[in-house]
Amino acid sequence: MAQMYGKEKDAERDSIDHTDPGFISFFAKLPPKSPSTGTLRLFSRTSGGDSFYAAYGPDATFVAQNVYHTNSVIKYLGTGGRSAGLPSVILKTSVAHVLLRDALTTKQLRIEIWVPEAGQGKKCAKFQLDKEASPGNLQAVEDLLFVNSDFVSAPIVMAIKLATAPADALSSQARLRSVGVAFADTTSREIGVSDFVDNDLFSNLESLVIQLSVKEAIIPTGTTTGATDRDIDLNKLKAVLDRCGVVVTERKPSQFTAKNLAHDLPRLLKNPVASVTSADSTATIPQLNLPTAPSALSALILYLSLLNDPVNHGMYAIRTHDLSQYMKLDASALRALNLVESASKLGGNQNTTLFGVLNKCKTSQGARLLGTWLKQPLVNLHEIHKRQSLVQIFVEDTSSRRTLQDEYLKSMPDLSRICKRFLKSVASLEDVVRVFQVVLKLPGMIESLAVVQCDTDGLYSSLVEETYLHAVKECNTSLEKYGEMVEQTLDLNELEGHNYVIKPDYDPRLQELAEKLTQVRDGLDQEHQKTGEELDLELDKKLHLENNQVYGYCFRLTKNDAKKLSKRYIELGTNKGGVFFTTAVLKQHAEDFKEISTTYARTQSGLVKEVIEIAATYVPVLETLNNILAHLDVILSFAHVSANAQYVKPNVTEKGSGSLILKEARHPCLEMQDGISFIANDVEMIKDKSEFQIITGPNMGGKSTFIRQVVGVISLMAQIGCFVPCTEAQIPVFDSILCRVGAGDSQLKGVSTFMAEMLETATILRSATKDSLVIIDELGRGTSTYDGFGLAWAISEYIACQIHAFTLFATHFHELTSLEQQITHVKNLHVVAHVTKSHKATREQDITLLYKVEAGISDQSLGIHVAELANFPEDVVKLARKNAKELEDFNEEHVDNMFAPEVIESGIDTMEAFFRKWSSPKGQEDGDDVVMEDDASPDVQLGELKKHINELRPVIQSNPWLQSVITTL
Repeated sequence: MAQMYGKEKDAERDSIDHTDPGFISFFAKLPPKSPSTGTLRLFSRTSGGDSFYAAYGPDATFVAQNVYHTNSVIKYLGTGGRSAGLPSVILKTSVAHVLLRDALTTKQLRIEIWVPEAGQGKKCAKFQLDKEASPGNLQAVEDLLFVNSDFVSAPIVMAIKLATAPADALSSQARLRSVGVAFADTTSREIGVSDFVDNDLFSNLESLVIQLSVKEAIIPTGTTTGATDRDIDLNKLKAVLDRCGVVVTERKPSQFTAKNLAHDLPRLLKNPVASVTSADSTATIPQLNLPTAPSALSALILYLSLLNDPVNHGMYAIRTHDLSQYMKLDASALRALNLVESASKLGGNQNTTLFGVLNKCKTSQGARLLGTWLKQPLVNLHEIHKRQSLVQIFVEDTSSRRTLQDEYLKSMPDLSRICKRFLKSVASLEDVVRVFQVVLKLPGMIESLAVVQCDTDGLYSSLVEETYLHAVKECNTSLEKYGEMVEQTLDLNELEGHNYVIKPDYDPRLQELAEKLTQVRDGLDQEHQKTGEELDLELDKKLHLENNQVYGYCFRLTKNDAKKLSKRYIELGTNKGGVFFTTAVLKQHAEDFKEISTTYARTQSGLVKEVIEIAATYVPVLETLNNILAHLDVILSFAHVSANAQYVKPNVTEKGSGSLILKEARHPCLEMQDGISFIANDVEMIKDKSEFQIITGPNMGGKSTFIRQVVGVISLMAQIGCFVPCTEAQIPVFDSILCRVGAGDSQLKGVSTFMAEMLETATILRSATKDSLVIIDELGRGTSTYDGFGLAWAISEYIACQIHAFTLFATHFHELTSLEQQITHVKNLHVVAHVTKSHKATREQDITLLYKVEAGISDQSLGIHVAELANFPEDVVKLARKNAKELEDFNEEHVDNMFAPEVIESGIDTMEAFFRKWSSPKGQEDGDDVVMEDDASPDVQLGELKKHINELRPVIQSNPWLQSVITTL
């Protein structure tokens, strides 16, 4: 701490609290909150003119561990020291802002900033809440924390209202829920609503939360008893939101009423909707007629306090979100497919996620749109083909792609952020200039888009015209006047020094003040020259003219040279930099300069406000341009990756129409890792022939990689319009990708590993359709072997026979592979491992994993080999081999030892006699051959079968071996 501030300042700051017990008692009366319960609280303080932040109590411990990574920085205030004192930690303002930003975006915490109440002296004992924010509502701190840093993803907040839907007559047991949601993105000023029916697992809501990247959810509080049906539903809802990493905020149920919404909503919406009265707003705003969503929208508007800020009035757009327009993904799929970086792992190796691999975007708005596209894969085939065609154009035209990326997009600012600053009247001339620089780039960008070359037909060039060129030309025309306005008002010559000022000749008052300033500067220079000659000192090397913070314009000399000063010079002060002094003439000039500069700044500020107000009128055009740039940026990013990583354009077919065929499919993330040579595999899933595939094989053999990311990720990449890492690909449109992977529990919420597994599987069984892609990586391993196998078999059979979804099932239950013999469209695959026995006595094996997937089954998991790779102690490995060998031998001998040889022999004789009798009941013997009657009806044959079984029933009942065989069959 002393290193950060200096010991004197540290001591001064500590004394503020140590000597004032009033603050300690004030803090004790505050509502108990802490980072562990979801809220970080900081106090803003000042000392000696410097601002800083302080954290107390549990917040101080959190800061010490997460910022300083040591508890030694904690000071204990009041009596009692470490045992009873109040923990306290001090933070520099810049460090505190980084911490608060990190708390909101990465750690998903709410934050509170407290400031001293007015009218207190140096020792501030009472504070008031100044700003509070949450992961989904950053409005209060946007200008404080996010001025120079872009959002990785938009802060979406959603309100959710539950109602009971009428139960289906066919499934009265499954009570359906009517779910109404409203969500808002305050950065792009957009409101969305959706109303849908959901099951008791909230599968549709989970997909919606994933699609929108929701950061925070507002839900009604439960009842006081906590035992009603509504409480049970709310607890299930919280579990779903927790699984999706969403912060839950509870509000009174009374806030979820749409009573005043018809009056309030039109005030927020853009014209012409805003002009309607509340009486006819339900006719012009169709969203108000939805059954449940308006109640959620009312709570959302109240939570975000949108009506309290006049800037929001008439600025919001509203839309209805249709769940079916995008592929559905659940929280498990998001994790399993490694689509985006989890909040806790931000800043790691970029190539470990699909977002990291595909994100070659040059703008922050492009990166945000890419994150949205990854969670909203298209199901509309026309739109998918349109994106693919755009990507193909820029894959083929490398020159245009590089020009657009490096010369134009690279220098584009985040226009949506600047627009918001314009509307809130907190923009500066620097923002005006940044938009001006965009305007200067547009003609060159239009030229580059116009000359895009494509080897294929002319349809593609018209696609560029339709998607980008026409819209950018319109924006350029609209912004021409903006460029003229900036050229007329801003002093462009000063921009090189990052000095953003109004041209003096733009306003007569400024012109006059600028001339006076020039005269004063000339006077300063003349006095500098004259004093240098009098003292016989070289200007700027020995005699310095400086604008000092304390003294204003003055001279400075080293202490040695200052010995020449006579009494006619006025000494101002001395420090290690030298001696400061002035003259009567210089003093007058310095006072004149300060006075005129202040007047100039005041005059200019009024003009700056006018310029920013004019610039704010261009916000709609800038927002349109921002959306075009983001779209172009993502398409160019896809093209860049596809060209450099040798991806191919997949043939995407209509939903439910085709098969999934991938030739030499690769893992997009794994092949990017250093030192990896990825082994490609073919995938062939033919509808009604091999749509359900069971993959067996050794641990570490590549089963998970194959099913999750080769098949799952490639299918998703195709539906966002990107090329895929194969040599050839045919992929049908999937309506959802549902995953059951890995082991995870939530012990604090009473959810065991196995329960989490069953919940994920229940979601699949309820949500999957024949057009879904289901990925199951291990199932039934969290319970006993027999229970687990029974569940795995039943679930597999249900998906294969009832749902008919494309399914990949990786398992170590090798007995499951016999499903192939019962169901025609089940196919067995295995990952290949080369095994050679090297020691007969110990049965030790040399194993080489080949990472190739081939047809057939694998009867070994080679788990002990993996234990060896993990450097298990040799004694443990030997004991494991011994026990495994004993179990294998026991299983091989178990059946034979269970029955006496004569019992088995008698049973075989009985079976042979039965088959002989059944095959020739009325046959005519022709030499040694039996001639069967072909015209016997099935009923007759069945009657004969029953007759022979009844004849042999006493023998069967007396032979245990025969009974075991029949039971097995």
